Amino acid sequence: MKLPVKMTINGTSVDHEVEPRLLLVHYIRETVGLTGTHVGCDTSQCGACTIIMNGQAVKSCTLFAVQATGADIMTIEGLAKDGELHPIQQGFWEKHGLQCGFCTPGMILAALQLIQRYPKPSEEVIRHQLEGNLCRCTGYHNIVKAIEWAADKMAATK
Repeated sequence: MKLPVKMTINGTSVDHEVEPRLLLVHYIRETVGLTGTHVGCDTSQCGACTIIMNGQAVKSCTLFAVQATGADIMTIEGLAKDGELHPIQQGFWEKHGLQCGFCTPGMILAALQLIQRYPKPSEEVIRHQLEGNLCRCTGYHNIVKAIEWAADKMAATK
């Protein structure tokens, strides 16, 4: 038995019929074809699958696609506008906030919500807010610097 799903992803309406047990992360990657959202653990521990759903950072491996019916979703592919990197993406570039890049899409989208909640976050706030996103490469130092850089850029444009 398949169920209908319809949602908006990065400003585009999508609708399909899916198995009821299909995870949202697999729907985004395999059905819609947006592979920037990564599958890291399937247990919601790593945050590689983080997306923005209805304005909230969520781990897409914890939801079924049918639960997202009617949702407005943004993936990492929807963050840059008109070929210009978002300040958070630019911050990761400028401050070398990535190594292998596997955690980066989820880290960037978690950082987006973090900066929306805390426009001038301290290092302590950044580290606390990113506890649900794991990076196995960097030790977080440059990730924190990238988010601080982005927060400063975003505050300057307001």
